[in-house]
Amino acid sequence: MAEQNKDLEYYLNLNWTLIEGQDLDFEGNPYWYIEIKEIPSFTFCAKTLARARENYKRQLKLSLMVMLENNEHITEPGEEEDEPDWESLCP
Repeated sequence: MAEQNKDLEYYLNLNWTLIEGQDLDFEGNPYWYIEIKEIPSFTFCAKTLARARENYKRQLKLSLMVMLENNEHITEPGEEEDEPDWESLCP
């Protein structure tokens, strides 16, 4: 039931884990991208890092709107991932 209280505004204001990087397009021109660790399907590209940082939230908003509409689970920053508890597995 708690999920129902979490609206678009709530998710937009979370402290997402941004992964920033630079790559080359098909013509060899550099571009910057921003990915969000918690949303593997999210990538935003721009010609400069500054522009990517300024504008990725618009695409994030659209992505979150679709995820909420489809009742998809949205992994929040700091939410436990399904990793084994290595300390309890190792002697």
